[in-house]
Amino acid sequence: MKFSEVLGNEQAIGQIRRMIDADRLPHALLLYGEPGVPKLSLAMAAAQYLHCTHHTDGDSCGVCPMCRQHQSFNQVDTHYSFPFTNRKGDSTNPCSSDDYIDEWREFVTRYPVEDYQAWLGLLKNDNAQPQIFVREAENIIRKMTLSAYTAKYKVLILWLPEKLKEEAANKLLKLIEEPYDDCKFILVSNNEKGILQTILSRCQRIELRKPSTPMVAQYLVNRYGMEMQDALALAAPADGNVNMAERMVQTGSEFHEFRERFIEMMRLSYQHDLALLKGWSEVIAEMKREKSRRFLDYAVRQVRENFIYNLHCRDLNYLTREEEAFSTRFSPFINERNVEGIVAELERASADIAGNGNAKLVLFDLTIRLSILIRK
Repeated sequence: MKFSEVLGNEQAIGQIRRMIDADRLPHALLLYGEPGVPKLSLAMAAAQYLHCTHHTDGDSCGVCPMCRQHQSFNQVDTHYSFPFTNRKGDSTNPCSSDDYIDEWREFVTRYPVEDYQAWLGLLKNDNAQPQIFVREAENIIRKMTLSAYTAKYKVLILWLPEKLKEEAANKLLKLIEEPYDDCKFILVSNNEKGILQTILSRCQRIELRKPSTPMVAQYLVNRYGMEMQDALALAAPADGNVNMAERMVQTGSEFHEFRERFIEMMRLSYQHDLALLKGWSEVIAEMKREKSRRFLDYAVRQVRENFIYNLHCRDLNYLTREEEAFSTRFSPFINERNVEGIVAELERASADIAGNGNAKLVLFDLTIRLSILIRK
């Protein structure tokens, strides 16, 4: 992984690059940020840059033996630790991250931006929460007490230190507090507040920011071959969470369904056909609770996008081509007199369903209110 392959956070990349160039990379570096923000890729790029023997334009060269070893996950002085379940071991013979190295390689290869839900799927154990166990801490200590073999420094990339069991965290504390001269720890966290305070206090921290909507959209274009307009429409509601944007791409059929249901809801509301509105509300009510709430969230976003479209602020719009085709005719009905009321009713319905309200009644009541508001 090269710095140029990391999505966003140029400032953090520059800071880490300068540390390594000056041979001042801290013995324990914590990269943290919200889920869906690329952090693991930056940790891997930093380790490769640290070991690269031919830096090129402020990045690892990608072709020297060290870089090739990193790219194939065979660099002997680079170690990985991550949460896992104990399905490959038992109480008398617990496993370590080494037992999951094949799943790990598949994970970091398939998901350039680390996705915890995807990792759970690869572990194939729905009945246990992944953790970093005492046996794993002992394994880390064993690896990090050996002398570096091919490079000046050996590196441990520890993904999700907040998943360390307290006994494991305490066992690692002394090594992180008083490391060997050739030891570098790079911790990658989705929730730095969940890390044992004594470990957190011994790390130099860098917070990684969410990538911008255009940056996430370009990532989707490159990865999935999408049209930029469609990619922007998916990237905008993800708000910098790359995992969420990717899941929206992968569940495209759901968004096609939501678009059609939204169009149907608005047309029937304008027609004020109570019988058809009742039937529509029953269809939506048959969705699972969370899916119906996702639909209502989608509807809120579409109402806001159509209000902006009606103001002729096209550069502020994030609509797919199919959504825009409907908005050219529908947007005039969303104006300053009703936009706040429509959004409030959609959000109220979502809250009522979340509170276990009767979905059929909530949604039918919603459509009646919308049929009044849409005519304002």
